[in-house]
Amino acid sequence: MVITYQGGQCFKVSFGDTTMAFDPIAKNSKLPSVKFGADVAFISLNHPNFNGADQAAHGTKEPYIVQGPGEYEIGEVTARGYGVKTMYDGTDHYNTIYQVRLEEMNIIFLGALGGSEIDPKILSEFGDIDILFIPVGGGDVLDVPAAAKLAVKLEAKLIIPMHYDAAALGAFLKEIGAEGAEVLDKLTIKKKDILEMEGEVKVLKAG
Repeated sequence: MVITYQGGQCFKVSFGDTTMAFDPIAKNSKLPSVKFGADVAFISLNHPNFNGADQAAHGTKEPYIVQGPGEYEIGEVTARGYGVKTMYDGTDHYNTIYQVRLEEMNIIFLGALGGSEIDPKILSEFGDIDILFIPVGGGDVLDVPAAAKLAVKLEAKLIIPMHYDAAALGAFLKEIGAEGAEVLDKLTIKKKDILEMEGEVKVLKAG
């Protein structure tokens, strides 16, 4: 599996011939928009910072759009979405937390989560988390103390921060005791690599 970061909350995750887009940035966002081909696009919240599914269509790839709670099966990808109320950009929204399973890995993508308290029923469904994508930038999403507290609580083997500026990222790494975390252009990882980790943090440069 190869993970690259596109800025905001947008990640491109590729494995074999399949590519997934998480929260692709739309053209009308204030963030730099992205453009790459994906087979599946996960949209956590209906806002231009996250809902640019058309930007995940490129070449021969036209993504299957996953938006909102429910169970999904797309090729080798199985996913489940959990809806939580949140406030974003001054408006009430539903944010969808996605649990994605592929290549024997259990991935949790928290989306634009604004509060660290998650319904225990949802938490009980997560199981052992291999990779956790967590927003840490504050404002409309988790701030550093809340993000660090939740990351520790969820006991993920690998933590990937998102939705941050340089100051928030530095504060998060300090709070979680990971100031020496690697900064990577991309992350290539297999299940056997994950098994050796315990609360490890990897920072990806926005491409």
